[in-house]
Amino acid sequence: MNTIYKERKIVSRLFAVLLSALLMVPLLSSCGGGSQKASAPPPVDDTIGRTVSDRRNNANQPEAKKGLGTGQKVALLAGAAGLYYLYNQHKNASQEGAQGKYYLSKNGRVYYRDAEKRAHWVTPPKEGIRVPESEAQKYQQFQGYNGSTTGRDLTGITSSAAPPL
Repeated sequence: MNTIYKERKIVSRLFAVLLSALLMVPLLSSCGGGSQKASAPPPVDDTIGRTVSDRRNNANQPEAKKGLGTGQKVALLAGAAGLYYLYNQHKNASQEGAQGKYYLSKNGRVYYRDAEKRAHWVTPPKEGIRVPESEAQKYQQFQGYNGSTTGRDLTGITSSAAPPL
């Protein structure tokens, strides 16, 4: 004889309903919009494989002319000197993005924000930036001025009202 116990039938149905509900939780929780964070997304490190010269307009940078005459001397700014030069060229810009306003972080790096408020680290071109020597004099204390490996970096230089990363 086959005897079906009513109590076991109820328990097994309750167990099946409970397991089904538990399997639905991830599905239902992923469908929700969730809360939007008010803070900006994390910084993007663009230093891998690209340099600033890849994405900036060279209108602010003096053009390197072949066969410069003796009347115009040029200094080469690379490293910290080049980075500080780029920062000074863009610190008062009104627009966003690579052509826009640059900020100086507390750790001595320069960054800009894109339209989505993500921070992008700026790197000077490896070949350096050619600047008229008269303008480049204020960068001679920094590393990378005319190929020097000594000098100060950008740590400790305070920027004005840089938004938090």
